[in-house]
Amino acid sequence: MPYDYTPQRIVSLQPSATVILAAIGKLDRLVACTKYCIDVCPQLADGGRTIVADSWTAQSQQIASARPDLVIAAVPYQEKAVSEILKSGARFLGLAPANLDAIYMDIAAISGVMGVPERGQRVIAGMHQEIEAVRLQVNGAKRPRVFCEEWGKPLIASQPWVAELVEAAGGEFIGTPGAKVSFDQVLAENPQVVITAWCGAGNRVPLEKIIRDRGWGGMQAVQQDRVYCINDEFLNTPAPTLVQGLRALAAAIHPERFPHAPGLRRVTSASADVS
Repeated sequence: MPYDYTPQRIVSLQPSATVILAAIGKLDRLVACTKYCIDVCPQLADGGRTIVADSWTAQSQQIASARPDLVIAAVPYQEKAVSEILKSGARFLGLAPANLDAIYMDIAAISGVMGVPERGQRVIAGMHQEIEAVRLQVNGAKRPRVFCEEWGKPLIASQPWVAELVEAAGGEFIGTPGAKVSFDQVLAENPQVVITAWCGAGNRVPLEKIIRDRGWGGMQAVQQDRVYCINDEFLNTPAPTLVQGLRALAAAIHPERFPHAPGLRRVTSASADVS
């Protein structure tokens, strides 16, 4: 029998890494993860893993106590957190995806380290297939202007990979991905669709309140009942779960072409959230 030199005990400090491990069938190697990892991989709720701080607040003693041979983390980092990860003494794989291509490379990297590169390639191919299928369905359709946000105070536009998914779903992404923007700037753009997906908020963005507090009542998206919340993990986790975010985006941007998708919620002019 050949020796297996792939990591046997993994600590994941980022939900995206945990999702990728699940997608390539290596979740059994996970010995510790963050509480946010359970949000995207509910099967981890059985209590079989140690819960540790994330990439932003990593603690060396927590990590070392899990006796890992690999720690996977991802941006955003604090310098202190990186120092804590290195102090733990475990091998460290750091991810910093900026767009879909980088996410595919992260999947390839993790599956390669785990000794199953072919599984990673299948996951990547599946994501490509899903994205292209949606792109084909919106071919020739008018492209509504879409504002997507990943945070509300300060207001921050969604990341570049979300902008790519909006384009694939038949929309025109407004603003600069990942940049701060003012309420008035967004209002001046008068988007036809508004998508909220706040980091760590799940599906709990208070849509009625932000419309009122930002003075967005006259915005086209508001007038046409096209202000939505998409589950945060579907858009802010740079991993295979993005295809679920894509389906939700497509249903919000082109409801005439796509059925309602799980994880999508909107607010109506009658001030009642509907699923």
